[in-house]
Amino acid sequence: MKIGITCYPTYGGSGVVATELGKELALKGHQVHFISYAMPFRLNHYIKNIFFHEVEISNYPLFEFSLYSLALASKMVEVATYEKLDLLHVHYAIPHATSAYLARQIMAKEKQLKIITTLHGTDITLVGLEPSFLHLVRFSIEESNGVTAVSRYLKEKTITNYHIEKDIEVIPNFIDCNLFRPVDGTSPLKHNIAPNGEKVLVHVSNFRTVKRVQDAIKVFDVVQKSIPSKLVLVGDGPDRGDCERLSRELHLSDKVVFLGKQEALTEILNCSDIFLIPSQSESFGLSALEAMSCGLPVISSSVGGLPELVVHNRTGFIAEIGDIERMAKYVLDLLTNEKKYSVFSQNARSRAVDFFRTDIVIPQYEAYYEKVLGG
Repeated sequence: MKIGITCYPTYGGSGVVATELGKELALKGHQVHFISYAMPFRLNHYIKNIFFHEVEISNYPLFEFSLYSLALASKMVEVATYEKLDLLHVHYAIPHATSAYLARQIMAKEKQLKIITTLHGTDITLVGLEPSFLHLVRFSIEESNGVTAVSRYLKEKTITNYHIEKDIEVIPNFIDCNLFRPVDGTSPLKHNIAPNGEKVLVHVSNFRTVKRVQDAIKVFDVVQKSIPSKLVLVGDGPDRGDCERLSRELHLSDKVVFLGKQEALTEILNCSDIFLIPSQSESFGLSALEAMSCGLPVISSSVGGLPELVVHNRTGFIAEIGDIERMAKYVLDLLTNEKKYSVFSQNARSRAVDFFRTDIVIPQYEAYYEKVLGG
């Protein structure tokens, strides 16, 4: 198949999933064309069958605001026409599904271009619910030839919030379990982070308010009072400054390590013992899956798709949003019981391998492509 993929190229779950999907499809012999305003950050080396098409945005002074949605639609038409695409797979409802619909209408006399929209989270649960976008999101989803969601939670939320009658296929996020895997031995990074053998808690996110990174720091504050430990924070975003201030206020500056955005997550995860994800909203929790695949038990909030990923009292623990004391209790329970920790670690790895492995999920997308193309 010849597949066009549009996603946000920046550091974030939807872009990661879209890019890794494209890479896996290309390795299986499909021709994949990425269409976006910048190269997706996970496309960091040449891969056969993958092509990138940059969307050029006009800087004409008459236009006070960016016309990216229109420029994207025009580029989609160009690529679909000249590369003879079979379908467009867009990740995030707005503006990508809207641009794809416009591209399909432009091409209607020449070709019936199929559109598949994958819903990832905040496009449905946050941004799309704003009055200025709600009708557009609903229309774009209804007009897609196929729609997938990364969790049952997100599917149900979409149907409820937007009164969608269209069938939505649940295809979960996936992981390369050969890349994200436990590694034996102590690395130089582990020694740098925890030179005295401290336990290491880790959190990975884009530091937005919904991620509640401050809660991770507060949980760690309780934990470090009982056992020697460090907290590693990976990522960057609008709440990072507040998190740094909170660390200073709690006198944790020497125990909380801000690493910023990192691509080499496997080494960081393999230096860690517990993964914290205290989010207020999480449609799936890709970073938690990456941690589980490396054998880390996960302590999460009980929101969104996280309970579909984290099995309470088996691969980790789930607590109510903002319940700092309970999350800290769960962390201490695991870190002070070596046998229990080992069982949870093995369970976390097994769940990632048994249900979310690349070669399990990618064929689900291929089958769905065939279904949409044949419909």
